[in-house]
Amino acid sequence: MATITVNDQAYRVGNIFCVARNYVAHAKEMGSQILSEPVVFLKPTSALLHAGEAIRLPSWSKDVHHEAELVVLICKGGKDIPVEAALAHVAGYALGLDLTARDVQAEAKKAGMPWTLAKGFDGAAVLSDFVPVEALPNPAAVSFDFYIDGERRQHAETRDMAFDVATLIAWISSRFTLQAGDLIYTGTPEGVGPIKAGEQLRLVLGELIDARFDVV
Repeated sequence: MATITVNDQAYRVGNIFCVARNYVAHAKEMGSQILSEPVVFLKPTSALLHAGEAIRLPSWSKDVHHEAELVVLICKGGKDIPVEAALAHVAGYALGLDLTARDVQAEAKKAGMPWTLAKGFDGAAVLSDFVPVEALPNPAAVSFDFYIDGERRQHAETRDMAFDVATLIAWISSRFTLQAGDLIYTGTPEGVGPIKAGEQLRLVLGELIDARFDVV
């Protein structure tokens, strides 16, 4: 199993929760709308791809898209965690890419089938190194960027999230028992689009995170 180390504490990755439609502009660009509750799906741990590893596009998709996101690492599990206590359950933050085989997803939606293949293939959960929770004391006031070959393609302001980090932790824990080592991909802003072999991808959060990934 994959492990993540923050402040000399190692966490074995458990569940990978991903939040859809958490930025209004992205929901609009996808022809969707923000609902009254978060929309959550899962990725398998085999989908994780860490900083320094190359992204290998699946041969069975011709349209893999990037979705840049703030990622939360849970350090202390729980059930029905109250919003006001939620951030005490966070070990650290990273940036990630929720890679999506958009053509496969479109076919699944059309047929009323699950999105698992489109969202859960090997390498579909890209992850930078983590920074400790102390480095981002207010995750509701964070900005980050995603670049392809030096050109900015996505910019996020977490204040634009429909459901902030604390709310997501509280809501997810009301439906699933959170465990230490669980990850939460908190949703992507507008600007999603395709990636291609030969490109270099870059995730940047101020001076804290600068992760690069080659697509092969």
